[in-house]
Amino acid sequence: MKAKLLAGIAMTMAASTPSWAADWTVGANVGNVPWEFQDAKGEIVGFEVDLVNEIAKRAGKSVEFVNVPFNGLFSAVQSGRVDIAISSITITPKRLESVGFAQPYYDSDQSLTVLAASKIEGLDGMSDKVVGVDTGSTGDMWAEKHRDEHGFAKISRYEGLSPAMLDLGSGRIDGYISDIPAVLYYIKDKPQFSVVSRIPTGERYSMMHAKGWDKAEEVNSIISTLKKEGVVGELHSKWFGANAAEGSSTLTVADVPH
Repeated sequence: MKAKLLAGIAMTMAASTPSWAADWTVGANVGNVPWEFQDAKGEIVGFEVDLVNEIAKRAGKSVEFVNVPFNGLFSAVQSGRVDIAISSITITPKRLESVGFAQPYYDSDQSLTVLAASKIEGLDGMSDKVVGVDTGSTGDMWAEKHRDEHGFAKISRYEGLSPAMLDLGSGRIDGYISDIPAVLYYIKDKPQFSVVSRIPTGERYSMMHAKGWDKAEEVNSIISTLKKEGVVGELHSKWFGANAAEGSSTLTVADVPH
C-alpha cells in the first residue's frame, strides 16, 4: 500500500485505558483497505489492526493507533514517535538497513489497475500514459525502475489508494500500480475498474519497528504462536474471503528478516 504525522485516530484495547497512556503507539496509513481503514462507524479496522490487537492482547499491552501517511511511517519508527508501523509494508534489503521487521505474514505482488472502458489490456498499453503510484511504495520504486521500458509519460504520486482510485475513475490518470490484494478488495463491487496485470515482485509484508526495539523478540514469538494456532490464517479468511495458500508466510513460521 508520507512524511508528517496527521491527527491521531486513537483506539485502545480497554475502555478503562486512556489513549494517551497506551503502552504501544502504532502508526498506520489509515485508508489502506483491507489492512487498516475506517468502517461505517468511524472505527479503525482491518487485517493488520486485528493482528496487532491480538498480539498486544497476548503481550498484556494496550494500543493506540495514529494515522500516518505511508512515507512518514519510516521516520516515525526511527524517531520513536511510534513503536510499530503497519500498512502492508514490504520487507526490503534497503529498508532493513535502517529499521527492523517482524517475521512476514503476507505474500504479495504489485498490479496495474485501469478503467475497464479504457481498453488498456496490460502494461504494454501504458506507453505515453499517466500512471499513479503510492508515494514511497514498492509500486513507486517499480514504476521508476521500469519507466523507460514501458514508456510512462508521467508518474503521479498519491498518499494512499482511495485518492488514486478517485483520479483513475475521473480519468486524471490512466493506470494505477499498487499492491494487488488491496486493489482487489477495493474493486470487488466496482466493475468500472479492472486489474489487467499482475506484476510479480515476490513481496512479503510485516510490521515494522525501530532497530533494537526491546519488544521485538516477544512480538515475533507471539506471531509464531498465532500462526501455529491458525489465528493469522483465520484473519486472512475473514478479510480476503479465501484461505491463505499452503506454504505462504500467512500460515508458516518464518525467520526474522535481517
